[in-house]
Order: sequence, then structure tokens, then C-alpha cells
Amino acid sequence: MGAIASLLADRVQFRLSCIDRVFVQGYIPGLQSEGMLVRFLLDRGFTIPSPKILGQIHDRLLYAIDKFISDHDLELVRFKRGESKEEIARPYLESAASAGREGVVLVGVAQERVSGWRGFRKGGSDSHPHFAYSRQSLWVNHYYFYIWDTHWGPGFIKLCPYAPYPIWCWCNGHEWLKRQLAARGVGYKILDNGLSSCEDPAVAHRLAASLGAGHLRSYLDKWMGILPGMLTGADRRKGYSYRYSVRQIEVSDTAVFDRPQTGRAWFEAAIKEHLDLGRPDRVNLVVDRRISSRTPGRFSTTLIRRGIDPQIQVHYRASKVKAYFKESRALRVETTINNPDDFGVRRTLCAENWKALRRVGLGCNARFLLALGEGAPPPPDAATLQSVVMPSEDDDGNRAPGLRFGEPRATALLGALACFATVVGGLTNKGLRELMSSLLANPYNERQATYDLRRLQRKGLIERVPRRNLYQVTRRGRALASFLTKLQARVVVPVLSELDALPYPRSPATRPIVSAWRSYERELDTLLTDAQLAA
Repeated sequence: MGAIASLLADRVQFRLSCIDRVFVQGYIPGLQSEGMLVRFLLDRGFTIPSPKILGQIHDRLLYAIDKFISDHDLELVRFKRGESKEEIARPYLESAASAGREGVVLVGVAQERVSGWRGFRKGGSDSHPHFAYSRQSLWVNHYYFYIWDTHWGPGFIKLCPYAPYPIWCWCNGHEWLKRQLAARGVGYKILDNGLSSCEDPAVAHRLAASLGAGHLRSYLDKWMGILPGMLTGADRRKGYSYRYSVRQIEVSDTAVFDRPQTGRAWFEAAIKEHLDLGRPDRVNLVVDRRISSRTPGRFSTTLIRRGIDPQIQVHYRASKVKAYFKESRALRVETTINNPDDFGVRRTLCAENWKALRRVGLGCNARFLLALGEGAPPPPDAATLQSVVMPSEDDDGNRAPGLRFGEPRATALLGALACFATVVGGLTNKGLRELMSSLLANPYNERQATYDLRRLQRKGLIERVPRRNLYQVTRRGRALASFLTKLQARVVVPVLSELDALPYPRSPATRPIVSAWRSYERELDTLLTDAQLAA
């Protein structure tokens, strides 16, 4: 299997890294606690913060939505359970795109779960009752406003007419990029959700890298000023406004091959290389199936059938990285961050957090692609192998105990390094203990993990992330771990098992190496007998 670097250099005609799907939630900070909600109701001029006020706000907001639909001559679609909202809205968005008409093209309504405020009476007199509020899980109608925007293309904003009145916004970085290229007169060809080519790749790369939080904030400010909302001018003057947090962001790396069959053959070979390496329990193969907790049967590995595009996924907490062949032409590696906290980044939509999330996504994509490409690394030279399996010293003169080949703990440790779970989230003491517990039959404690992390670092197989108790597997470490793990799992153990079965006359062993070993033993026995040295 060829190296990924040479494959991408020789066979890729266009490559682009870009923000893909973005999902943002809007919330009003002044409505997030019971006391804040009561203060909001009092600020509206009511002396008693009654739940009836929330009902009045809800009714006025529904009236504003109905009036907006009527004034803009829009269609109201009630989404049924299980229907694809995206497919229903697609014709409306395509019609607006072909006509070059910006605006809301469709309003949909669906009943969905939300955490909302419910009020109830709690003491007081009839003339001055007391009320209390609690957050509860509610099934209520949500309104989807599907938008065609001049700069962003298709997207939607979802409103909830129940307190605390959250909103959600979905848009796509690739669609934004297409609009920017078209505005500059740069031609391009579409690859589903992406680009397959561009007349000026440098411009495409520069624009993709320039997409930032400010562009998305401008989009939100624009449409939140057009769509019906519950905040009045008086509310805003008193400091009530929406703030936004990133709930999901996808960072993609797309490589379009000049000969797609070459890239596809490499990708399928890469998947096969990693099915049994280090027992990566967080790697799933998805082959034309949607597998959930309700799906019967065991789905640890699914065979790849001819004519179906495979997909390999790596999960880390709420986030994941996946690789697949897009339209059988391009290799797409995609990091989906569903919770920025997984990577120590805050959710607030701002330039600093946006850049940090983009760096995380690009880094995960690069490491994942590198790990796939290192499925068949060249064998190490004698000096490198000796530095791993024998005791050695690092550059500072610190002693590093050897990882003796075949020793159970060393074998499990190398398997843990080769595991895909280390690609996305890195390696911690706790994470190493979890991996080693699944690879070892014996208990593995925190002290052992600390000892092993130290010797792995001194041997250059891992490196510590500055100011964090987190380690990243180095390129050298992953290559050596991959080679030594495969050597034991696919060569040493099978051959020794067959050689161990030699005393049994009906042993099914048929490998040439076993037959050669039998011949060697017979010739050795004959030689010792002739020399009268046999025991």
C-alpha cells in the first residue's frame, strides 16, 4: 500500500480544507434561571410575574409568525415524524437559487422536545399570589425558517416560541465559499457538498481559510432582524439580547483524485489494515447501513461489499472523525465537533474560539489521514528496533526501560499506541488504563500507567502537550507500534501456534514455513543420530 503523502502528491488534482456544516444555538442570558425570568417579567411592567404573561408572549409571537407567512406569501409545511426536512425544503431553496431571489422560501413546523419554563402557584393570597418556575422537558412546536442568502446560500433558523425562547441556526461553509467564488467571477465545479475543481485554487484556499465567526454573526444579526421574534425594542434597551454558542462544527479535507480508482483502492486497503490493529474498539465500519442501539445483532465489523462506498469512523466523546469516498471520486476526511468542551474550547461564538475549533479540526484530519497512511510502514532498521526493545537513554540522559518484543505488557502497550482512539483525543493516564485493561488479562493501575507513559516519552514514541497532562503519539511512535503489533499478531503468533501443533499428527498446518521446519527437524535428528550425539 502506497504512502498517503506520495498518493496525495501524485494523484490528487484538487484539494481543499474548509469549514463545512455549522450549527449554532442562540440563547438569552437573562432568561436562564428562575430569578432572571422573574426579573424579565417585572421589567416588562407587570407587578406580579404570572405564568399568564408567558402565555401572552407566546400568543403574540405566533401571531407575528402567521403574519410574516401571510405578508411574504409563504407556504407553511407541517413536518411529519421521520420525514427529511432537508429533502422537503430542497426544491424551494433550489428555486430561489436559480431565480437569484434572497429571502425566506419556506416555513416548517415540527413538534420537538425542548427544556422550557413552566410556572405554578406557590402560596400567597388571591390578591397577591406567589408563583414559582421550573425547567421541564416539553414537547412543543418549533418553527423552521428556510432561507436563501446571497452570501451563505441555503440555511435555516429555528425558533421556539416558549420561554426561554432558544433559537438554532444551520448553515454551510462550502456554500458560503461557492457564493464568494461566484461573486469574484472564479469558476468552479460542484462535488455534492464541496468543490471538485476551481479555476484559481489559490483564491479558493484563501477564501476558505478566511471564513470566520464574524461572517456568521453578520448572517445571524441580519436575519434575526428580519424574522419575527419575542424581544421588543424596550427589551433590548434594558439589556436583553441573544448570544450564540457553537453546538456543532465540521472541518473537512477533500482530495479529488485524477484517477479515482487509485484512491479508492488505497482507501479500502487502508481500512482492511486497521480492522484488527490494536483492537481499536472506537472504530466503526459503516456499509450502507444506519446502525443504532436498537439494531439487532452485533456490529463490531461489517464486511465491505463490492459496489458500496465504505466509511471509517473514530469516535471521541461526543465528537468524531470519519473518512469516506465522496461520489467515488474524492477522499473526504471530516472532523465533527459536537461539543467544543471535548477539546478544551469554549462554546461561545467568537473569533478566538472559532480559530481554536478550526485548528482542532485540521489537526484531527491530518492525524487521522496520517494514521490511515501508516497502515503498512516500512520495517525499522536494526538500530531503531534495538532502541525500542532494549533499555536506552533519551537526549537528557534519562534511562528508558526497553519494550521487550513478545512480553505481554509491552505488546499491549504498543497495541494501545496503535489504537485509533489516540488519534483524536490524545493519550492520558486514564485513557491508557482503559486501553490497557481491554488488552491485558491482568489488572493495570495508575502507577503502571505513569511508568509506561514516562518510558514511552523517553523513547520518543509519544510527546507531551505543553501545560497539559495529555500526550500525542508521534509519527515515529505510531509507525513502530503499527509494525511491531502487526508482526506479532499476524506473523509470530500464528506461526508459533502452528509449530506448537507439530506433535499432533492430524495438525491442519500447511504453511510452507511449517513444512520447512518439519524437514529441518528431521534432518537435524538424522545428523545427530549419525554423529551418535542423540540423547
